[in-house]
Amino acid sequence: MINLKNPNLYNNREISWLHFNTRVLMQAQDESLPLLERLKFLAIYGTNLDEFYMIRVAGLKKLFTAGVIVSGADKLTPLEQLREIRSYISDEQNAVEFCLNTILTKLQEHGLFVKSHSELSQEQKEQVNKFFKENIYPVITPIAIDATHPFPHLNNLSFGLIVKLSDNDDETIERFGLIRVPRVIKRFVELDNSIYIPVETLVAEHIQDLFPGYTLIKYASFRVTRNADLEIEEEEADDFMEILEEGLKLRRKGAMVRLEVGSRGDEEIINFFNHHTNIYKGDIYKYNIFLNLSSLWQIVGNKDFAHLLPTPFMQKTLPPLDNSENIFAVLDKQDLLLYHPYESFEPVVKMIQNASKDPDVVSIKMTLYRSGQNSPIVQALINASESGKQVTVMVELKARFDEENNLIWARALEQSGAHVIYGIKGFKVHAKAALITRRINNKLKQYAHIGTGNYNPATSKIYTDMSYLTSKDEITNDLTRFFHFLTGFSKKGYLDELYMAPSQIKPKIISLIQAETLMGSEGRIIAKLNSLVDEDIIRTLYKASQAGVKIDLIVRGICCLKPQIEGVSENIRVISIVGKYLEHARAFYFKSDVTQVYISSADWMPRNLVKRIELLTAIKDEFAKEKIIQILRLQCSDNALAHELQSDGSYVKIKKEESKSINNHKLMEDFVNRVIKATKNETPTEVAQLTSKLFVEGEK
Repeated sequence: MINLKNPNLYNNREISWLHFNTRVLMQAQDESLPLLERLKFLAIYGTNLDEFYMIRVAGLKKLFTAGVIVSGADKLTPLEQLREIRSYISDEQNAVEFCLNTILTKLQEHGLFVKSHSELSQEQKEQVNKFFKENIYPVITPIAIDATHPFPHLNNLSFGLIVKLSDNDDETIERFGLIRVPRVIKRFVELDNSIYIPVETLVAEHIQDLFPGYTLIKYASFRVTRNADLEIEEEEADDFMEILEEGLKLRRKGAMVRLEVGSRGDEEIINFFNHHTNIYKGDIYKYNIFLNLSSLWQIVGNKDFAHLLPTPFMQKTLPPLDNSENIFAVLDKQDLLLYHPYESFEPVVKMIQNASKDPDVVSIKMTLYRSGQNSPIVQALINASESGKQVTVMVELKARFDEENNLIWARALEQSGAHVIYGIKGFKVHAKAALITRRINNKLKQYAHIGTGNYNPATSKIYTDMSYLTSKDEITNDLTRFFHFLTGFSKKGYLDELYMAPSQIKPKIISLIQAETLMGSEGRIIAKLNSLVDEDIIRTLYKASQAGVKIDLIVRGICCLKPQIEGVSENIRVISIVGKYLEHARAFYFKSDVTQVYISSADWMPRNLVKRIELLTAIKDEFAKEKIIQILRLQCSDNALAHELQSDGSYVKIKKEESKSINNHKLMEDFVNRVIKATKNETPTEVAQLTSKLFVEGEK
């Protein structure tokens, strides 16, 4: 009897995430991609690593300080995890630096340059020196460090220069100082829209302007990362918005968890800085490239070099939403399943906008997690409220790194007269749902949208997500109860047709896997999600594999399950897809006696299943079910973007067959373009036949 609690059967969560970020780096290393697309992936890699340190590494440090010994199924201690993380990132550093330098060298062939101040011509130096005096000098902050000038507090992600200076009147007198470069100053100074100068090389040229009477001996750039995870004591929070605002202020002052130092940083400079900050030496990283990879977005966004990016795909609105027919009239006839970004998110936006203007609409209820800036959906909700409609919005103020945006929207909605809920005590509301109620012939009729992604039109263009639109009473009635649960008191918290975390989703998923287990070798599971961490679900999958069930898992990021272990998981295959679009949809297929298909806002992680309000939705419409199944099969067949997880926790890029490359992102774009072409050249019946049969290269 194999012990399924054996820690050797589980990947460590943090190391698994680092492998995911390595797959992002591999996109930057892919020479088949356009140069700015590769630079984009380096920016994503850097942003990901920043957040990993701010949240995950900071959390491990707190666990270590608190004396916690074991924190996961793999049984690695916090200290062991921290050591592995430091080793992994250090080992990867050379690859990151080589990748960036390679891309920048190749960009020079296209007339795009990153140059230090010293590499500029005399005329160019005069231009940027003028820019410094007019735009940087007035806002930059030189800071002396001595007995009367204490070392300043440096906020999270602070960037600047450490300088060593000599007194012009007495060269034996040497002093250290800092120069803080505020975020209002761009990371690169742009010259002629084709040359980017790292701001620190320009600032270093003007040290004598900033410290008159002193000469620069040496300098190094630095960047600070702090604990940015918010802890909100809800028991003491009479005013949730006020307590969150205080938390956002404290985020800037969290414990320091990483120090990055530029290539000029020698031991003396690092020791000076660390004498005042006392960061653990293992969390000090010296780079031979400029700091803050996330700032590469500034270069990627240069429209004059857009030809060095992939040809953008224009989202399409497919039948039956491509005509002027009211979306409510369409939903009276049929359910719809939209697959973004290939199918436009615009119909969802228009549904809310139309509802805000429709005189027959009496109420709109929505959850908002990450709606972004300048949200047309939030503006529509404000308009609806101001016009007298009943508007109820659950604004999740604890959506990490979107808290400030959500505070702004929450206030605007309140001022318009909407009923705004700021959160559920003890839980984060991560479900994505909207419910519109219309009065037709003196009867109420409801329309629902349930999604896997956020109500954010900007991210809908780069995230793959699914939207389910319906007017079925069994769904809308459950959503009514769901919103009543959010706004009122409920001891039950159970739904009939939908499944809600924390009470229902995990038991449902486990029961679905167990039902396949009873089918043995006839069983079949395909699950697409972002992360798989939950131990109970993993053990249930192991038992299903032992019974002969064939299981395909499409897990973008963290996967603590180990596939292909003899006697445990040899029937489980795990792939991760990283490419042009961020895979974000959660969708599940269970063959069973009667095929069952679900979409969800929840990953299979304890935080989603136990600590959040989430929704799992059964898709019963036959067309929508078949569409999801074929999308899943297509992704299982991908051999261009997919990496396969090995039993040792590593990932191997799936090899292409010479005759056939299956890039699911490209094939979906091609398919949608074919449908649009067909709408112009073929009869409505032929178009319907085409849209009902998605292109698929997978199982037959």
